[in-house]
Amino acid sequence: MKKKASEPTAPVERHDTIRRKIVALLLDRDQSAKDLSIELRVPEKEIYNHLEHIRKTVNKGESELTVAPAACEKCGFVFKKRERLKKPGKCPFCRGELIREPIFRINGLR
Repeated sequence: MKKKASEPTAPVERHDTIRRKIVALLLDRDQSAKDLSIELRVPEKEIYNHLEHIRKTVNKGESELTVAPAACEKCGFVFKKRERLKKPGKCPFCRGELIREPIFRINGLR
């Protein structure tokens, strides 16, 4: 049996990429990765990947991605020197797992 040639389908038109939407949201206000995930309906893990790329590209220009570091809710330890953007799993001092998420913002973009 021969297959009938189907008509080519047009790709879905996207006006903004996910990264542009993230940048737009971070210009307006402070956001956590979870907040961005909920608003954009994208998995949180994917948001962290996009934030890594945004940090590299935005920091080249006049603006920068600022990160309010994660902190332990139990003992108050602040993860200041952490390079990864993702929320840590445990506190290195008290081993507490209740960690406040890092907060992201883009400053200086005109």
